[in-house]
Amino acid sequence: MSKVTWKGGTMINPLPALLATCGASPQEWNMITVAWTGTVCTNPPMCYISVRPERHSHALIEKHMEFTLNLTTESMATAVDWAGVRSGKDHDKWKVTGLTPLPGEMVKSPVIDESPLSIECRVKEVRRLGSHDMFLAEVLCVRADERFIDAETGRFNLEEAGLLAYSHGQYHGLTPSLGHFGFSVRKKSRK
Repeated sequence: MSKVTWKGGTMINPLPALLATCGASPQEWNMITVAWTGTVCTNPPMCYISVRPERHSHALIEKHMEFTLNLTTESMATAVDWAGVRSGKDHDKWKVTGLTPLPGEMVKSPVIDESPLSIECRVKEVRRLGSHDMFLAEVLCVRADERFIDAETGRFNLEEAGLLAYSHGQYHGLTPSLGHFGFSVRKKSRK
């Protein structure tokens, strides 16, 4: 294998292709496609999104200091892409994408009914980074689609949802699981 020096940039891929929802009332509710996102802490549970200041959703998130992260699926790919290239200033993204907003439980921003998992967040800090501002947020509530909860074990089978990922300008589905956390060191059972 040989490596060459290649143009610099943010090449940490793949990332989740999420829809962040924001706004405090049905008249204001909006969504934005976000891939610059991640987990930052377990206790308290915290995550972040980075959004360009010129985006319509940026002003809504900063005004209300909350948002909801909605995981997306392969069947939502067209809506996810459309919501990321059109502005909520000019379009009713709910009407055009056909996605369904539901009121949040702990925040005023909506969750997306079609999303397998929605994470309601309250912004704790806004960091001005350059091209993007990072909204560092505490997770207040997680809402899961009951279709993916195993009735016997209570396990959330998110891998069955057909999650959507973003990598270097392309959307991808996730491949079947290659193993679970710790599988490489798990002791083999004797038969």
